[in-house]
Amino acid sequence: MADDIPLQFVPPNGRRADPRRGKHEADKRAKRLRRLTGQAIGDYGMIRDGDRVLVCLSGGKDSYTMLDMLLQLQAAAPVRFELHAVNLDQKQPDFPEHVLPDYLRSIGVPFTILEQDTYSVVKRNIPEGKTMCSLCSRLRRGALYTFAAEQGYTKVALGHHKDDIVATFFLNLFFGGRMAAMPPKLKSDDGRNIVIRPLAYCREADIAAYAEAQAFPIIPCNLCGSQDHLQRKQVQQMMAQWEREAPGRVEQIFRAMCNVAPSQLADPRLFDFAGLDGPEGMAHDWFADERASLQR
Repeated sequence: MADDIPLQFVPPNGRRADPRRGKHEADKRAKRLRRLTGQAIGDYGMIRDGDRVLVCLSGGKDSYTMLDMLLQLQAAAPVRFELHAVNLDQKQPDFPEHVLPDYLRSIGVPFTILEQDTYSVVKRNIPEGKTMCSLCSRLRRGALYTFAAEQGYTKVALGHHKDDIVATFFLNLFFGGRMAAMPPKLKSDDGRNIVIRPLAYCREADIAAYAEAQAFPIIPCNLCGSQDHLQRKQVQQMMAQWEREAPGRVEQIFRAMCNVAPSQLADPRLFDFAGLDGPEGMAHDWFADERASLQR
């Protein structure tokens, strides 16, 4: 009879984990993600009545969570809007083509699978060992934005979260010599699309835990996932160390990005430094004589 009694793990402290606590934490996390997604949409006017939102799915945890949050908010939103999922099949080797269609059919979300062999283009143009992300992202965005414009979608939703936005800020700062990140809402360079990032206020750790709890069918990126030398990974490691040493620092940095004081920086295109002491201070060309002597 004793052999029929299931063994139970007892932690070293003698306390067993309470499954109710785990469920409570999961419920709190889901509510937090939903609240922050709704708050970001409201703060930046991301979705309006009658919008047709194209939800870009990569098969990763972020885009699955974004779609899930949008579906939940759609059911209770004060405005009516349409959701349509899209995935770009980039023809990567061993890509499981059935996973996303099967999942989207199971939850009743209309979708389109675009097929474009960007994998071959990237492999052909990027030398072995070099970073592929820039070209890959550019080709992917071009295909998705073109589809959105041709089909009349008013918004294009991407799954970037708060950690992505802060990491991009430091990438531009350290490697690009400029202060820029991913805005929660923007107009594409060609003016055809309004791009939104509904997860802009959400932390990656919450998204990862939520995606695991929901058992989303994650599809790994085999094209660039093994590139350990990527600059973005270096920045992410730096941010992770900060969080360990000073929890809340990433939140503080994001808060600073939302509270910019142009007069306290040094960009004369954003603030009229020359005109602070009156219009006469702007009239002088300090290098006119030097240029004139060079032209003689």
